[in-house]
Amino acid sequence: MSDEQAALRLPGVRSAVLSWHEHAAAADTVLLDGFHALKHALRFGADVHVAVSSDKDAVLRLAAGLAPDLTADLASRVTQVPAAALRELVARVHPTGVAALAARPDRAGRTAVLGARPRQAPVVVLDRPRNLGNVGAVVRLAAGFGVTGVVTTGDLDPWHPNAVRAGAGLHYATAVDRTAPDDLPPGPLYVLDPEGADIRTAELPDDALVVFGSERHGVSDELRARATSLVSLPMRPQVSSYNLATSVGMTLYHWSATSRSPLVPGRP
Repeated sequence: MSDEQAALRLPGVRSAVLSWHEHAAAADTVLLDGFHALKHALRFGADVHVAVSSDKDAVLRLAAGLAPDLTADLASRVTQVPAAALRELVARVHPTGVAALAARPDRAGRTAVLGARPRQAPVVVLDRPRNLGNVGAVVRLAAGFGVTGVVTTGDLDPWHPNAVRAGAGLHYATAVDRTAPDDLPPGPLYVLDPEGADIRTAELPDDALVVFGSERHGVSDELRARATSLVSLPMRPQVSSYNLATSVGMTLYHWSATSRSPLVPGRP
């Protein structure tokens, strides 16, 4: 019997692997792939079912340097498993050698947060996004700027593992949901559009839904027709577009620089 086979027979390891398989089969389970995703999920209250690593000591060294507030929690929560077992549990092992499964926040709670009025920070709406990495990057921006949440329309699941990985687990720091265009949260629609007014001349209300289309197709005619206002980002001639996350970052910076909301990060 190899050392790895023997390790799999240890009660704690066997229990962690069985727990992983049990929770992985649930529809509302979220894969936290890597140290930073697990770190942020824990900081923002995720219900983490199971966490495993092929090098727990390395994870705790990372925690000591990057998240000392979580070192004790991770020491008790993460189970050391053989490298081969980890490769069987996740399709692609993160370079930090750790992965976890957590519960997706209750949808009713997310809907309540997104729809609550008065709203003191915007909701970012991604209309039919096509790239999960971009969705995750936008969630990361939304969490950093302290906005109310991110809503997507279309086919992509914003909680897909690739989006959660790109968002570094910060889906738990803001409200993230997918809905039909007719079911968007209430609020004025400020649509990013090349034909809109220069955003530097506009003030984005704190309760705005700020709508972004995909780089290729832009915002749908349906949402464009419902817009309270069309706004555009400054861009030199002959440049076709910005990356989606770049556009969101520029827009949220403009909101944070002009808003008096107490939710703006760093506001004295």
